[in-house]
Amino acid sequence: MTYTSERTPGVPGVPDPQATQVLPVTTLKPTVTPVTSGPPGTPVTPSGTPRTPDAVRPAPPGTPVTPSLEDRAVGALVGAAVGDALGGPVEGRTPEEIVKRHGGPVEGIVGPFHDDWRTARPLAPYHKGDGHVTDDTLMTHALVRVYESVRDHLDAYDIADHLVPDLIGTPRWIPELEAEALPLQRIFLAEKWIVARLHYGHADPREAGVGNIVNCGAAMYMAPVGVVNAGNPDRAYAEALDIAGAHQSSYGREAAGVFAAAVAAAFVPEATPSSVVVQALRLAKDGTRAAIEAVCEAAAAVDDPASAGVALRAAVAPFDTVGPDYRNPSLGARRPSRLHSVEELPIALGMLLVGRGDYRTTVLGSVNYGRDCDSIATMSGALAGALRGASAVPDEWSREVARASRLDLQAPGAALATVAREIFTRDRARARTHEQAFTAISAIPAMTEAGAR
Repeated sequence: MTYTSERTPGVPGVPDPQATQVLPVTTLKPTVTPVTSGPPGTPVTPSGTPRTPDAVRPAPPGTPVTPSLEDRAVGALVGAAVGDALGGPVEGRTPEEIVKRHGGPVEGIVGPFHDDWRTARPLAPYHKGDGHVTDDTLMTHALVRVYESVRDHLDAYDIADHLVPDLIGTPRWIPELEAEALPLQRIFLAEKWIVARLHYGHADPREAGVGNIVNCGAAMYMAPVGVVNAGNPDRAYAEALDIAGAHQSSYGREAAGVFAAAVAAAFVPEATPSSVVVQALRLAKDGTRAAIEAVCEAAAAVDDPASAGVALRAAVAPFDTVGPDYRNPSLGARRPSRLHSVEELPIALGMLLVGRGDYRTTVLGSVNYGRDCDSIATMSGALAGALRGASAVPDEWSREVARASRLDLQAPGAALATVAREIFTRDRARARTHEQAFTAISAIPAMTEAGAR
């Protein structure tokens, strides 16, 4: 991916999104030029000439390996789940409270914030901490199951026809409840809205999100949309907006689209944290775009990741409707607006820049930010995992989260990569059909004024 020398106004170090070349999804799989000479099966150079033995030797030790589609898919979903589990126990807390409780910033998996978590308000009866994932991961895995069932692009009707039945019809292990239960019994009120509106209210799925509290509830589980549309942020953005219409409106829905696009952009082989932000800015609208721009400008000026939270919070505050006290939102909180944004997505992108794509630095920065840090770390963890593959996620964290939450963290990503390949094959066939039809249509001579008489 190449960029011009222009920069996004007000965002030092971030290329101008309008001047950035968007790599098509087809670049994920290099094309092979037909062999022009040599025996059948001879490897060829891009010019079509046979490769010499030297040209097909393995890369020397230490050469960076570009992660495969499967590796990035697993990295995105494992990265999201681990970030979720690390952020869960300190969700809703300030950075100062986190430091006081843990004797310093969180540096890995920690226990519940309260020793009496079974009765402590407002978290009871959820066992947050000790490697337990939250509803962010439960919803993400539920959406993966929908893709596994449909095996094609999704729309709002698929949320009504598949996701809602999954939430209310199949008991699953709920880590924070330490019991099997319906996912409906764990998800937050803004997610219960989907069931109320679609199953009981029979609302049109495309507009069922209107009236819900506007938050990051839809964005937090949109990583699978980015995986399915790997390398194609525009398609990921459009698909996520369609899906999220069943759940959210306004800037909550916009955040879902932009996050899915960012995940898709992270799959491009040459992707960097900066290129991911460029694609997010190119597609984001209204307050969401302004918030991302402001946070990324602040992130570019941060030298010490440990101090990033203060600067990033100050940058996003004008766009955040919740206010300074996360547990006591303002009267204007979470209402539709073209001027505002969810807090979580801009902060996740800012932490990705601050951490330079390193999973540990990015996610721990997100966790120690506090507030809705499980969702922030879910998003930033998915992006860092997609950029660098599954090996980017510390093994000691992923193994413990999988054990404590009784989840196979690898399987959803592997399954989704298979579905993504199937969908891409269908997309190419659909594109060829359209091309043939349009070619035939455009070949018909235009009727001139004289010929019409």
